[in-house]
Amino acid sequence: MGDLQLLTDAQMRQFVTEGYVFLKADFADEFHVKLSETLDQVYKEEGNPGNNILPRIPDLAKVFDHPVISGALSSVLGEDYMMHPHRHGHFNRNAEAGGWHKDSYWGHYKMRNHHPWWAMIFYYPQEVTLDMGPTGIMPGTQCYQTRTFAENETQEERKATGRAGTFALVHYDIWHRANANIAGKDRYMLKFQFMRRLAPTKASWDHHEDADTWVNPESYTSPIYEHEVIWQDTWNWLLGKENDVTLSDASQEQLAGWLNELESEDKAIRVRAADQLGLSGNGSNEVINGLTQALNDAFEPVALNAAYGLARLGEAGINQLLKALLDDSAHVSRAAAYGASSAGKAAVNGLMRILDSDNVQAVGCAAFALGEMGEAAAEAVPKLVELMHAQNEIVRRNAVEAIGLIGSASEPSVKGLEVGIQDADDQVRFMAGMALTKMGSKAQNAIPVIAHALNDENRYVRATAVDALYSMNTDKAKDILLKFLRDSRWCASTTPNSTF
Repeated sequence: MGDLQLLTDAQMRQFVTEGYVFLKADFADEFHVKLSETLDQVYKEEGNPGNNILPRIPDLAKVFDHPVISGALSSVLGEDYMMHPHRHGHFNRNAEAGGWHKDSYWGHYKMRNHHPWWAMIFYYPQEVTLDMGPTGIMPGTQCYQTRTFAENETQEERKATGRAGTFALVHYDIWHRANANIAGKDRYMLKFQFMRRLAPTKASWDHHEDADTWVNPESYTSPIYEHEVIWQDTWNWLLGKENDVTLSDASQEQLAGWLNELESEDKAIRVRAADQLGLSGNGSNEVINGLTQALNDAFEPVALNAAYGLARLGEAGINQLLKALLDDSAHVSRAAAYGASSAGKAAVNGLMRILDSDNVQAVGCAAFALGEMGEAAAEAVPKLVELMHAQNEIVRRNAVEAIGLIGSASEPSVKGLEVGIQDADDQVRFMAGMALTKMGSKAQNAIPVIAHALNDENRYVRATAVDALYSMNTDKAKDILLKFLRDSRWCASTTPNSTF
């Protein structure tokens, strides 16, 4: 449908800071009308088609082929992104608002990625007005495991209203909800999930070199907490750069003020103080001790800024993160893992030592941090492969994901993933399949176990096995894949009212 319409630097900055952008594609009005009519018919006569909504309504494929939508996804996830097999058409006529939530990983625990490895598209095939129960998005919450706002109704909420054909591209982990539909009109929101295959090596959006260095947006669509230490890290990662930190020129008086503000009763002041201390790059004992204490702050945005800040303060800061990874508090250990993941190669040896710990929480977090480092943590692959035999399934999940994110297609990696795709835990099997899609033909020795996974009892494991075979692009993989697809092909014309 033409050249991709990539996001601009300004749109990408909004996505990095606020976790969403709204999009509009130039479909004819008739396209959305026809699609809405088909949805009405399917939902009335057959019920919600669930994951089968795309083959049931083939015109939906045109949505994701549109250069605005595919361009936005390519900008955030890289041009070789994948559509996840889970998709859902939300039908809302509920006069009561839904609860604020982050989407789960199909009921499983997963340590959430701050870097954009996952994203979602929300598509509205009909006009959505404020009284029709639009999706509410809480800007800037994509990095928070915990809910950071007390009231359900807030001025900060952004609502997805607009003409038919409005789209929202959101970070997978953003807090969102359905608002109350008091209009008495049908409202559909079609949700599709997407995944990044490979870590970025360069910008995949409409990027200009004068924007290589991170600068905060001039304004936000809604007030959010400042996380420049996180935003710089994400921006550099998206550019395929090491975390080339930009330091502020802070005076001793400013440093002392921020250290005092870490004790403020005002959460926003503490968040900003931790951010500014990290940005300063000042590795004095006072700053390191202040940020280390802030890892225990009950308000997650403070702890996250402290963690990313410590990662910028050299060996002394990294050592504090490694100690915090072993903390009994999951809140502290998790925050420390995010910080350590941004420290790069300097933290690899310390994280590898933690993999030998008896502390299951710490081992899982250390594996996650190593995975986020990508190639810089390649030396950790043998230890991660060993963890594929760990008793705890969360450790195995994080280990197999880390192997995939590091991306080493070495023989030990492939053998570890062969073990993973046969694991007793279905999420381990899914993550192993995902990891194999990243390795392409270099993982062709795993074809027999991937072929076996085509018959897995879990629908998502079967789907990742399809993607893994497709990514290999060898004759053997294609033969197996085509037979499976021919046997399982879907006919969009076959319905309860028309069975043949």
